[in-house]
Amino acid sequence: QVVFALNQTLLQQESLRAGSFQSPYTTEDLIKHYSCGDLSSIIFNHDTSQVPNFINATLPAHELITAQEIDRYFRQELIYKRNERMGRRVKDLLEEYPDKSFFFAFGAGHFMGNNTVIDVLRREGYEVEHTPAGQAI
Repeated sequence: QVVFALNQTLLQQESLRAGSFQSPYTTEDLIKHYSCGDLSSIIFNHDTSQVPNFINATLPAHELITAQEIDRYFRQELIYKRNERMGRRVKDLLEEYPDKSFFFAFGAGHFMGNNTVIDVLRREGYEVEHTPAGQAI
């Protein structure tokens, strides 16, 4: 699986460099949607580039199964568990210091796809609101 993942990652990078593969969105798109709080946009409906995309229609059946297994593993270990830990840390601080005010800032990756830090906190009963860039807190 490791060799497969490395080969697929290298093939993707070579395709990007050659111009035969393009990302479905630009960095500017990501910044705009993040800044506007548009977490339901097409960009944020995926777990995006945090996990290399090993699954493609041109893979033989046995490699497609390997790609799907690696994809599930990466999403669980690199995204979902990380966001769960971050959300629990926020919750623990809020509960440990109920009379304190906090400001939490996270990178965009914590807000993309499913099982985000926001999802974790909402499941715990917290109300989370987006503050647009430039708006006073």
